Amino acid sequence: MTRPIWESRLWVQNLGESDGDFTETSFSSNVADLEAAAAWMKEETRQVGLLVGHSLGGAAVIVAAGRLDGVKAVATINAPSDADHVLRNFADRIDAIEETGQAEVKLGGRPFTITRQFVEDVHASKVTEAVHALDLPLLFLHAPTDNVVGIENASGLFQAARHPKSFISLDDADHFLSDPADSAYAATVISAWASRYLGGVAETGDRIDQTHDVIVRETGEASRFQNEVYIQGRRYLADEPEKMGGSETGPDPYGWVTAGLGACTSMTLRLYADHKKWPLERVTVRLGHEKTHAEDCETCGPDDKVDVFTRAIEVEGALDETQLARLLEIADKCPVHRTLEGEVVVRTEIAHAAGEKSNKNA
Repeated sequence: MTRPIWESRLWVQNLGESDGDFTETSFSSNVADLEAAAAWMKEETRQVGLLVGHSLGGAAVIVAAGRLDGVKAVATINAPSDADHVLRNFADRIDAIEETGQAEVKLGGRPFTITRQFVEDVHASKVTEAVHALDLPLLFLHAPTDNVVGIENASGLFQAARHPKSFISLDDADHFLSDPADSAYAATVISAWASRYLGGVAETGDRIDQTHDVIVRETGEASRFQNEVYIQGRRYLADEPEKMGGSETGPDPYGWVTAGLGACTSMTLRLYADHKKWPLERVTVRLGHEKTHAEDCETCGPDDKVDVFTRAIEVEGALDETQLARLLEIADKCPVHRTLEGEVVVRTEIAHAAGEKSNKNA
């Protein structure tokens, strides 16, 4: 299981991934499965930071979040405000389920087998109470046209929840997010929202000894190029594009270098503008990198290439032309810029990992 840039997350979806069979599952069993999965991930040094659930799975992650340590945020998609709301979709079949022990019902046009145990378990759930008790950031995504779990459920959850809480309308999506564009949109929104609360701090279970300013090591997970990068106790990922054999889970090495130049430029301008008390409100740096022939390189051969970084700086604020010209000069003085254009020495050593012996016959 590959870890994302921040932390691991658990996803539960009840309707649509059940293959129409609820005979061996219940609401309580879904919550218990979440707890078991989180416990296993903790044993594997993967702390669960984000819980995401769809439909009845959304109700399950709300209840589970109150029982798990380390969860930092919860997101639901088309979730009921109380699991009991799901039963209203097949109220005419409840008697048959009670009499025979199970019956087939239709939700969103799909057949599902519902058992008596499932119905009893849903009746006992208290999702609204659970969401009110949570002291966590919450995101509710719901489709106004959902004909399985109505939009009033989103209102119920939102009103019961405490701040910080957010609501996103999924416009004309259906309950199952059948249109891939709706699924992609929901994923993008959740990712952007969660990034505010999942800071990427490396857990002690990651077993990394921050003996140097930066430590990079292979993960052995998503691709042969994926590496985890530790900087001041925080964990990030480096990777290559898919076309190069990577899995695109993080910037490639030159992406990291380019990002360093951009960050240094922005910080340098901020430091200078604050010192001068100039009305610089925001800095945005857009960068690119390529290897190209340098026409003005006196020492380069005809086939030699040099690294060219392009940098476009956008500033917001009431700055005059003189101030803009000075900021442009200051940008060229950022430490990373000077490093890239100056003399660079890299000293390298190699050794076996602690506890491993060398192969003298190699």
